[in-house]
Amino acid sequence: MGVSKKTNTEVKPGGAYSPAWFLLLLVLIFGQLLGCTKDGKRSKDDRKLGRIYDKTLYLSDMEGMLPEGITGEDSTVIINTFVRYWMREMALLNEAEKNIPKDLNLEKLVADYRASLIKNNYGNIVMNRLLDSTVTTVQLQEFYEKNKEQYQLETPILRCRFIKAPRNAPGSDKAQDWWNSSKGEDFAELARWCSQHAAVHHLQDSTWYNVDDIAAYMPQGTLTVDNVDNHRDFIQRDENFVYYFKVLELVRKKEIAPLSYIESQARKVILHKRKTALLEELKDKLYEEAMRKKNMEVYE
Repeated sequence: MGVSKKTNTEVKPGGAYSPAWFLLLLVLIFGQLLGCTKDGKRSKDDRKLGRIYDKTLYLSDMEGMLPEGITGEDSTVIINTFVRYWMREMALLNEAEKNIPKDLNLEKLVADYRASLIKNNYGNIVMNRLLDSTVTTVQLQEFYEKNKEQYQLETPILRCRFIKAPRNAPGSDKAQDWWNSSKGEDFAELARWCSQHAAVHHLQDSTWYNVDDIAAYMPQGTLTVDNVDNHRDFIQRDENFVYYFKVLELVRKKEIAPLSYIESQARKVILHKRKTALLEELKDKLYEEAMRKKNMEVYE
């Protein structure tokens, strides 16, 4: 891999790698390298990429971190750019090391963090094996009845049908007829028309929206949290667009959100409580096992 000796020039991504992909690659490499810089003996031909204070970055430190098949130009770009990122981080680390408080117990912090990582990893393994992730309709309803007072709305929400389409879109007259029709086949035609011509369309009857989210697609002031009660069903035009809007259900501010609106959040809460209970049960089981096998003592 070619490596430029200069470290103060601007480098731009090149080759077949897009800027977004290039940035992601740098982040991944950077995260790996900060945690696994090699120690000990190195080969004589191991090339130095950069040094800052007492820390040195070698080419071998990046072994296995670059994609297979990468071109020499792209690898040079990635390495040179990374060297500067690494130096900035090491400069901060050097300063931080000089300012470690005397009462900071690094060994304990590292040990605590290691223990936390190990426990979390094992907890995840146990959860994947034992946790029942099924949440039934009955369980959701029971949770909702016990906790619904916590879900008072801060802004109105609604289920609605909404279309924003160009005024000159082909078939606009038919679209208005389909919109006003109550026939299922006409609604299907309207949906197909929207997929081809509408700038925005929301036709899912079960989906909830904040009023402001729908209002953002309309001319300012057309729909607001204060006038939505009086603007439940209309067709409006401006110079460029036609707006179709119909409220199917409105829940006002300060009212309790319906279960269908908070269902996803409710599932997460139920599963979190279930996970917590399972972990506590596991702790009790392991504690009792250690006590039964006489692998524990309490010193007075």
